[in-house]
Formats: sequence, C-alpha cells, structure tokens
Amino acid sequence: MVLATPIIEKINCFFPNAQLDFLVRKGNESLLVNHPHLHQVLIWNKKDSKYKNFYKLLKTIRLEKYDLVINIQRFLSTGVLTAFSSAKIKVGFRKNPMSFFFNKKLKHELDGTHEVERNLSLIQDLTDDCFEMPKLHPSPQNFQKTNQLLIDLNINSQNFITIAPTSVWFTKQLPAEKWAELIRRLPSDLSICLIGGPSDFDACENIKNYVNYPNIFNLCGKLNLLESAALMSKATMNYANDSAPIHIASAMNAPMTAVFCSTVPRFGFTPLSDNHKIIETKENLSCRPCGLHGKKACPEGHFKCANVAF
Repeated sequence: MVLATPIIEKINCFFPNAQLDFLVRKGNESLLVNHPHLHQVLIWNKKDSKYKNFYKLLKTIRLEKYDLVINIQRFLSTGVLTAFSSAKIKVGFRKNPMSFFFNKKLKHELDGTHEVERNLSLIQDLTDDCFEMPKLHPSPQNFQKTNQLLIDLNINSQNFITIAPTSVWFTKQLPAEKWAELIRRLPSDLSICLIGGPSDFDACENIKNYVNYPNIFNLCGKLNLLESAALMSKATMNYANDSAPIHIASAMNAPMTAVFCSTVPRFGFTPLSDNHKIIETKENLSCRPCGLHGKKACPEGHFKCANVAF
C-alpha cells in the first residue's frame, strides 16, 4: 500500500482538482488518516462478513461512477471490483485474472524493476515517466506524541535507532540471535527502540532479554503506523526485514538498513531512502529465493539465507 502512494502524489500534481479515493484492506487505513490529497478512504473488511462487505463495497464503488480506476494488485477480488466498477477507464496489470475487462493492462515482472516504477507505469500516459517517491503524511500530533515518548523514556532524540525485527513470514525474519549480534556491536550510549504492533511485543521482549544492553526499549503497540513513521524519520538508522517498515522509511526518506533472507532485492521491494543499505547472505544458495512472500518455515530445513553479517 505504501508503494502505491506515489500514484496519489503524481495524480494530485497533474490533476489537483481531481477527487481521489483509495481502497485498502481493513487494518491499513491508519496510514492514510487525514491524507491531504484524498477525498475518502474505502475500506474492505475481509475478516468479518467478508463477502457481504465485498458486495457492499462494490455497490459503493459503482455509485461513484469513477472516470478512472487503477488496480495495482494481481488478485481476483480487486479484479472483480475493477471489472464491475462502472468506471469509464480501467487500468491494471496483465497478471490480474480479470484483466481482460481492463481498458489498459501492463506487464508486472520481477526483473529488478522497483515496485514503485511498476505502479507508476499504470499512469504514465496520464502524467509523465518521472520517478516519484512514496510519501506518508504524519500529522503534527503524530510527531508530538513521538517527541513526548522520547522525552519520557529519556532517549536522546539525536542518538537512537529503531529495529523492526519481526515479519509475518518466518523465512523473511532474521532470527533473534542475529539481531542480538547486531545490538552487541553498537555503542553503549546509543538508544535502541524495538518497534512493531501489539502482536510483536513478545518477540521484541525476547530480543531485549537476550542481550545485555543498557538502553533498549520495547515500543511494540505503543505507536500507531503514522507515529512509527514519525519516529523512524528522527532515527539515526532504522533496521528491518524485507517487510513494511522498509517502505515506511522510504516514504519518510528515513535512513534504512534492510535485511533480505529468503527473498531477494531483484523482486523490486528494496528501500528508496537516500541513506540506505541492503544486507543479505554472501553464500550462493540454490534454494534462494524460495518464494515471493517467504514461507512459514525453511523448505530445506537449514535457513542458511539468514546467515548475514552486519
């Protein structure tokens, strides 16, 4: 979703009077709260009454009679929403199962092209071929809360890093002992903020207890997504697996060190910040990558792709 925000920025630049609506899965809408260029955020609740909410959403979309619907996903569900949206023009990727209903469909290849470039290609004929960075818009209140948190925890706002050590997928997630290895090498006067959602608290507490480090704080569940973005923008460095925090950092042009285990940079989901670094194993593994999104367990049983050095 974050890597789709350049479409918002670019369309707003070329068509400042256009009504822009954005559809997200429930749970991601907090990233777009009070977005200055959006008219409304449509939300699909997939967990409760999935199909009832789907048809309700389709009805809402059809009533809007959009001039243009841009579908950046390759899933059947969004393909159906696009195909039957009643929009004048429907644009998306060929890999979408419903793309034969689209007016324009483009290729989506994992050939080293960044996902942002792939997304922007969908509106190139309406705008231009220039690159546009992802962008989030934390409010002054979001920054105020993160500033107050740093003060309350006595964290030097000029000398701290964040680590987002978890991932939905096991093979995307660097093991706790590897994060501990990094932490032990850091200067003792540096503060470390472990970040994530409420469900990540135990994993981060495990890392915190694993190391003997004086200034480490488990902030999981204490900040919403935009507040986390505000915090990352102030950090000396941010560390994360191949997961959403990479892209949140890109959207804030915050420094980022991204760790790739089972997935690879050529998929096109690398950090875009001016100050960024990619960490991956130097070992040539025939099993890597084992999939686009990672696995619940290493298919080979050894998880050698996590043998990285900072």
